Amino acid sequence: MTTSTEYTGLVAAVTGGASGIGRATARELSARGATVVVLDLDVGGIDAPQVGIRCDVSDRVSVDEAFSRLTADIGRLDVLVNNAGISAVGTVVDNDDATWTRVLDVNVAGIARVTAAALPLLRASSAAAIVNLGSIAATNGLPQRALYSASKGAVHALTLALATDHVREGIRVNAVAPGTVDTPFVARMLQNFADPIAERAALDARQATGRMVTPEEVAAAIAYLGGPLAGSTTGTVLLVDGGVTTLRVRPV
Repeated sequence: MTTSTEYTGLVAAVTGGASGIGRATARELSARGATVVVLDLDVGGIDAPQVGIRCDVSDRVSVDEAFSRLTADIGRLDVLVNNAGISAVGTVVDNDDATWTRVLDVNVAGIARVTAAALPLLRASSAAAIVNLGSIAATNGLPQRALYSASKGAVHALTLALATDHVREGIRVNAVAPGTVDTPFVARMLQNFADPIAERAALDARQATGRMVTPEEVAAAIAYLGGPLAGSTTGTVLLVDGGVTTLRVRPV
């Protein structure tokens, strides 16, 4: 984590902030001086001095209640990190309609719900920024990721639309597109494969760097995009992917 004070005096909210990339992001923003609100289904184990508010991004009532509490308890918001998301493994024949509905509801509509609830507070900020969690799955044809890839492609498109709609309100909107990140999220996904150990090795090897991305590396990119020093950066999708998208190294 950095020792920068760039976020001093700012309030940041992180959905899905109790674990994985979200938890690393909450810690990074706290280290940079922000007051951090973690929005998650279970906020019992968050790190002090972060503030935990229960929030189900798939339920508009839950989202609205969470932001009502944030407004009442803290009274402001400067940076929103839309991190909450769920995975799906398989081709288009492997996921049923209910799974498609669930993943798109959380990964895409969830961002829309949370952002809509946050906009009144963000409009009042002089340092307003939104950072969405995309993925290299949006722009790379990954095997067995049809539904997940579709959801993250929508996140990238939504990021550009939000950036356009709100730029004249002083709200910047960007996204990060991580490669495969070594999180509990990925560990759970690996259990769906016949040989999780072999699949993990394949995920490591997919990055040109030879390893999966760390949550802290993604958190640092999120902190940059959300911070005041990135004041001229909007409508951008920042790759944090170990070279997957652009490098073509020769096999060892």
